[in-house]
Amino acid sequence: MKLELIATATFGLEAVVKREIQELGYKILKTEDGKVTYLGDERAVVRSNLWLRSADRVLLRMAEFEADTFEELFQQTKALEWEMLIPPDGKFTVTGTSVKSVLHSVPACQKIVKKAIVDRLSEAYGISEFPETGAEYTVKATLLKDRVTLTVDTSGAGLHKRGYRIKDVAAPIKETLAAAMVQLSFWKEGRILVDPCCGSGTIPIEAALIGRNIAPGLNRSFACEDWEFIDKNLWKEEKRAAFQAIRYDEKLDITGMDIDPKAVAAAKQNAEEAGVEDCIHFRRADAAKLHAQGQNGILITNPPYGERIGEEKEIQKIYGGLKNFLQNHPDWSLFLVTTDKDAEEKILQRKADRRRKLYNGRLEVCYYQFHGQKPGK
Repeated sequence: MKLELIATATFGLEAVVKREIQELGYKILKTEDGKVTYLGDERAVVRSNLWLRSADRVLLRMAEFEADTFEELFQQTKALEWEMLIPPDGKFTVTGTSVKSVLHSVPACQKIVKKAIVDRLSEAYGISEFPETGAEYTVKATLLKDRVTLTVDTSGAGLHKRGYRIKDVAAPIKETLAAAMVQLSFWKEGRILVDPCCGSGTIPIEAALIGRNIAPGLNRSFACEDWEFIDKNLWKEEKRAAFQAIRYDEKLDITGMDIDPKAVAAAKQNAEEAGVEDCIHFRRADAAKLHAQGQNGILITNPPYGERIGEEKEIQKIYGGLKNFLQNHPDWSLFLVTTDKDAEEKILQRKADRRRKLYNGRLEVCYYQFHGQKPGK
């Protein structure tokens, strides 16, 4: 069955998510702020949840229509074939948002959409009461300038919840953002990667998952795994294919460092849970005293910043260490995310080769890219 799917994304990562979807072989319909819409089928739902590294979640788009009265909202919602998705025992909730729409009351819109779905299912199944003891279906009604988009969440917990983070530290970076940082860098298998402020190890672990070609969703479950709409054999087939695609013998040179021994211990445990502890070297070290471990390497890091944790004096020491390191090793590249708008001047005293506005949780950050000299120059 042809389906219209939406991969939601943190602002600034839409291009990364679009590329991931295209690599899975699906046709992009449109890219907007915070989401990428594409065509797929039931198998695409499974593969998208298993393989998308930088998307927040995967939604099934049910319909899009204009509505500026509650009657229009009700009738157009009821006209949809909800019985094709939700079984008689399905547990479904309705969430919503409304921006610049006549129907501005979100609770009222949620109530109308819920009633319309119940009426449709009542007529389809010939029942008036629903036990709601089965699989979960979260319907979202998004109203923007009187245009309604109805979606159903296939992911459940956000896709950043890979399942490997069993130990944490203060202010961790989201796994989806860490994966995007690696994909936006020049790093690939065979090059050295170092995170001098690794915290609980998210950036090195995400790099290792990419380097080994391990699907980020292999160690977790998804809301749609229990849907009757999707054949359970698809999950078995795609998980089997994902395990077969892992490059167990890929040699990776990844190092994670942190001045906090508790962070290093947490990173090691998380890497072990992710199954990549054998290709990451974690050690306690001071980022202000960084030493080279080879040539033409890449630093990818999320150092502490003022709005989050860390004294300003300590942050300046880290910047000073990065500056000295890059001056002494011009063949190395630095990819750094921070809220500091003066990081370019503080680190290299030159403009970054590229910069991209992103969000780490609710914090607006900038992803600075300082490119090193190419080998031989």
